[in-house]
Amino acid sequence: MQQSAVPELAHTRTRPIHWLATATALAGVVALSSVLQPDAATAAQRPGPHTQSAPAAAAPATDGVDFPLECGPVEAVVEREASGDLDGDGRAETVAVVHCDAGISTPPDGIYVLTRGADGARVRVVATLVDPKDRYTVEDFAVGEGAVTATLLGYSSVDVPTCCPDREERVKWRWKNGAFVRSSPAEARSV
Repeated sequence: MQQSAVPELAHTRTRPIHWLATATALAGVVALSSVLQPDAATAAQRPGPHTQSAPAAAAPATDGVDFPLECGPVEAVVEREASGDLDGDGRAETVAVVHCDAGISTPPDGIYVLTRGADGARVRVVATLVDPKDRYTVEDFAVGEGAVTATLLGYSSVDVPTCCPDREERVKWRWKNGAFVRSSPAEARSV
């Protein structure tokens, strides 16, 4: 039998001094954490590049909305949402990025515009800006200045795996003459 070249380690057995040092260090961390506290939380969301303050009328909520999305046995998931007055009528619309809760892979997204009915109570989908059947994934999304902007990731062919989109397109939709009109500030490019 060959002898170990490494002598027995001195710290392989715990002694009371080890427990005392650990307890002292832990007490110091707890004491320090009580002194260093983060700023107080606020419920108000600060406007950022992806949000816009809604007009006086509340924007429609996405809860309970039946999106035109075929998900089979899984649920539709609202990934992101933003609101703003897109048609200039003084009432906020909500724009939602929605996909099926696939659990694996990268399910394609849909972008839908929601508004309230004339009675002000019933929320309904009034426009589909991106249909999941087109196999796009929404990377960047914002509502502001009466427009919806997004960066869409897509595929150059059906042979490209859904994990790895190879096309990127920056798009904008604006309400014009009773419909959302899509424009692309730049040509689609490979990623």
